[in-house]
Amino acid sequence: MPISQTGARMETEADEYLNEWREVSLTSVADIRFSSVNKVSQPGEEPVRLCNYTDVYNNDYITADMDYMRATATKSEIERFGLQVGDVIITKDSETPDDIGIPTVVDTTAPDLVCGYHLALLRPNQDEVDPTFLAKQLAHHRIARYFGQQANGTTRYGLSTAAIANAPLHLPRPENQRSASALMRMVDAQIAQIEAVIVKLRQVRAGMLHDLLSCGLDEHGQLRDPIAHPEQFKDSSLGLIPVEWDVFRIDDVSEKVQDGTHFSPKSTSGPRRYLTSKNIRFGYLDLAECGWISENEHREIFRRCDVRKGDVLLTKDGANTGNASINTLDDDFSLLSSVAFVRGKDGRLVSEYLLNYLLSPVAQKRIKDLMSGNAITRLTLHKIKDFTIPVPGYEEQRVIAAHLEKCTAKISAYEAELEGHKNIKSGIQDDLLTGRVRVPETIMEGADNA
Repeated sequence: MPISQTGARMETEADEYLNEWREVSLTSVADIRFSSVNKVSQPGEEPVRLCNYTDVYNNDYITADMDYMRATATKSEIERFGLQVGDVIITKDSETPDDIGIPTVVDTTAPDLVCGYHLALLRPNQDEVDPTFLAKQLAHHRIARYFGQQANGTTRYGLSTAAIANAPLHLPRPENQRSASALMRMVDAQIAQIEAVIVKLRQVRAGMLHDLLSCGLDEHGQLRDPIAHPEQFKDSSLGLIPVEWDVFRIDDVSEKVQDGTHFSPKSTSGPRRYLTSKNIRFGYLDLAECGWISENEHREIFRRCDVRKGDVLLTKDGANTGNASINTLDDDFSLLSSVAFVRGKDGRLVSEYLLNYLLSPVAQKRIKDLMSGNAITRLTLHKIKDFTIPVPGYEEQRVIAAHLEKCTAKISAYEAELEGHKNIKSGIQDDLLTGRVRVPETIMEGADNA
């Protein structure tokens, strides 16, 4: 069959599929109940576990084995608001009208699991609507826009019973809903698997960071053991460190420590980037909102603050104080005084090692302690220069940084894969929830045989 005829046939099939869809109100396919079970335990009531606002907001699916708040409820409340498999729960109020009506589906439940306050419990007629398809429809931007328009309030916005009841759903036949739901759940499961791997890798890296910055690696590349070999460690002002290490002020092992200009540039455009504290994130540069200045003003600033590629950038003012990253930019740029740079002495301090130490929990706590009692969240240049760090030999610093970078790269690869899957999910769901495509039978046959 010619391609033109194939395309026409597909378009005809899509039109026929859309003709099977119908618009119905939520109340016509689901029982709607506003929960009255609050978090206050009362004597004489039955002990329950509450599925609360955050449980719904943060999870696409609710299961009985999640960690829930303990509370109490009356027998009638348990009977009316106890969760059943296939229930859909939505948030019914929010601080903003564009973040309301967030849904979740109950996959598994227990006799003591009850829907909490600030939530609406939807019990779908499963002959008419598939629970997962219903939840995905309610999360679609079309319904989100409807909820945003219906929400009322000033400091906190809420949805009325009527607003939820009249939510306009677009539904294909139940068997097509179930096929679409199965495919969307497959994608959700893949995303959940990747997220679980990322969580595990971050835990591994956190443990590795602690061990490497506390014990380091011996000449054989093995982690030193302070319990098995206490003779390999010594006391210091920063606690127990390997005997080969020393404690130095940052200034002692740096070629230069300098902050940016204390005067805001007059120009707001030009060929040179102008970085401030908002551009220094926790471990990376964020250039999404970057200023630009003239060449003349840049030269004046750069004469004093000549930041180079490979220097460590440290936020010293404001809410982001303590954030640090490596300068990965090839081109010269200017810094505001809210950011300082540290350039380690060659053969004494590896930038990547310093960065990992500054971002470690122990160093972050020390940085916060330096700012305690100050009216303005700020690190002075003097305090940065005097900040002490444990310093291994140069080669050991390189090896430590390489081990951590290898783990970081693996996390970044999974994060990129996760972002790709989320983009796929967004496209698939939009197609399936608007009737642009029908789930191919071959996909569902493959899922059944998997």
